[in-house]
Amino acid sequence: MQDSEVMEYLPVVHKRGLRLMGNHFELSVVSDDKRWAEDCIDKAVSEIKRIEVLLTTFQESSQTNLINRHAGVKPVRVDKEVFDLITRAVKISELTQGAFDITYGSIDKSLWNFDVNMKHLPAPETARESVKLINYKNIVLVASEQTVYLKEKGMRIGFGGIGKGYAADMAKALLLQSGVKSGIVNAAGDLATWGSQPDGRPWTIAIADPDRKVPYFSKLNISNMAIATSGNYEKYALIDGKKYSHTIDPKTGLPVSGIKSVSIVCPSAELADALATPVMVMGVSAGLNMINQLRYVGCIVIDDNNHLFTSKNINIQS
Repeated sequence: MQDSEVMEYLPVVHKRGLRLMGNHFELSVVSDDKRWAEDCIDKAVSEIKRIEVLLTTFQESSQTNLINRHAGVKPVRVDKEVFDLITRAVKISELTQGAFDITYGSIDKSLWNFDVNMKHLPAPETARESVKLINYKNIVLVASEQTVYLKEKGMRIGFGGIGKGYAADMAKALLLQSGVKSGIVNAAGDLATWGSQPDGRPWTIAIADPDRKVPYFSKLNISNMAIATSGNYEKYALIDGKKYSHTIDPKTGLPVSGIKSVSIVCPSAELADALATPVMVMGVSAGLNMINQLRYVGCIVIDDNNHLFTSKNINIQS
């Protein structure tokens, strides 16, 4: 048997990149069977598309839009999957004291244009007015009826801060169920990983320098874990020499500053996705204090001065 024939049966990483949920996804499966790997990826893509139909705000018929249309009017019965996701989102809001809040959909987007044309911040009073409908405490959940009710007219929920991570977890679960022993679901930077690389080494990720002045700050072993990163390096405004993130503090209505990026590492991509932004809102000290109280959750923060901070349980490699 020739070497080329032997190579065909060695495990390799089979990858597919495509646009899903308005973002770039990449699915990677380790296998020695290309056709089987492609079939598994097909199933995972179908699962992500199914979740997108449930959670999107871009289709009038979605359950999310149904909830939003009946805000201040009446409760809406939803699928158990959607109900459970909203329930978990509310728990994260409680944990972060409102720094994470899926009712952000009601924010007045006309105030914000995070590009070179944005020269000043809105007045504090205007900013606070723009977020007056953001309040997770006004989400009424009735488990026995499986209903969701937004108390105030004009309230809107959105899953931008948790949906991609949830989709990554669900795609990973389906791939595991299909027999995939090693792989990665990359949901626009929210990664769910399991198993190992074809050569047996663990999956690792580089903690990037947001300003790209150095290749990376450090490396981290993330096999069988998920990681999500939130940062100000892609969308931001530069006003009077200070960089403001596109992340809005739901309490003040103003953009957060002080942190360049936050990476959360934990077993669930959904949880990692949901915790990354609130740490940016809370700041280095309060954010890391919260993370240090959670089991199996780690955090890496890079502040505006390029100082790197980690939670107690993070072991990074130079």
